Amino acid sequence: LHCDRLQMILAVNYGGRQEICDGFRKLHEELNTRPPDQKEEILDTLSEGFYRYLYLPDVPAPDLIVRTSGEKRISNCLLWQSAYSELYFTDTLWPDFDERCFDAALKEYSGRKRRFGGLDEQPS
Repeated sequence: LHCDRLQMILAVNYGGRQEICDGFRKLHEELNTRPPDQKEEILDTLSEGFYRYLYLPDVPAPDLIVRTSGEKRISNCLLWQSAYSELYFTDTLWPDFDERCFDAALKEYSGRKRRFGGLDEQPS
């Protein structure tokens, strides 16, 4: 998927672990309604296809995750989706994170070489 515009997602009262647990519940429900051959097909493609069981399956994985307030952890946020995301950490507090701060994050991000977990190219 290629996006040609910026999408900004704010995660409020959200937990990545709970999202994954809920995703597995949805998967379990779906598997219970499928014949055995379809179950195998779903399970064989699960590492790529699990995304559709998450809260926002139509929203692409983030390219950049900005962490404010000097914290250097992901804090249970977008655990599945952030596998190949670039992380940017700033000491700026969230209420003070303005356009100048955002531009600084984008500037640093634009200088990075995305390797998607060690690969030289984006996975297909």
